[in-house]
Amino acid sequence: MKRPTFFEGVAVALTASLVGGALYAALTPAFGSGAVLRLLIAGVSFGYVVYLLTRSRGRIGRPTALATWAVVAGAGWLLGLSLPLYLAVHLGAVWLIRSLYFHASVLAALLDLGLNGLGLGALIWAATLSGSLFLSIWCFFLVQALFVAIPARMHRGPAHVPPARGGEDRFERAYRVAQSALRKLSSIR
Repeated sequence: MKRPTFFEGVAVALTASLVGGALYAALTPAFGSGAVLRLLIAGVSFGYVVYLLTRSRGRIGRPTALATWAVVAGAGWLLGLSLPLYLAVHLGAVWLIRSLYFHASVLAALLDLGLNGLGLGALIWAATLSGSLFLSIWCFFLVQALFVAIPARMHRGPAHVPPARGGEDRFERAYRVAQSALRKLSSIR
């Protein structure tokens, strides 16, 4: 399956905003603002995690990732965390799943974490200025749509790796690469 695109992320942002805004308007009179916000955070997070897992190339561990997300979300709900902490737990779970399924280096995962922080800032900014849940969700997920711009690998391999020889196995090739790296390190002063 292909990696998600920015325009898919925009569509996800629009869908999450419309559904979240409509459910908030419909459920708040009956259940109160705090309970509905917690429910929406969990529901939108669940939808986004399912979207990420269906669009990832990795096939292994999807049920485990989803079950882990459910345990974390349920624990956050049962512990009665404050709303900002509850939101942070869900953001952390989304970041972890995106890092595991879409990034192959620590630097890429850290950039993704920064993107989550930027999205949270956009959410708070929109909520403060407009007071609209629709715009807050829209701004957050619009920033999240940029995660596709983070390369999966953020490092370069060795500058020169001699080509593999005919009967050479992987160990011998790795040994030669390590020797080459040690020579380079010892020559840099």
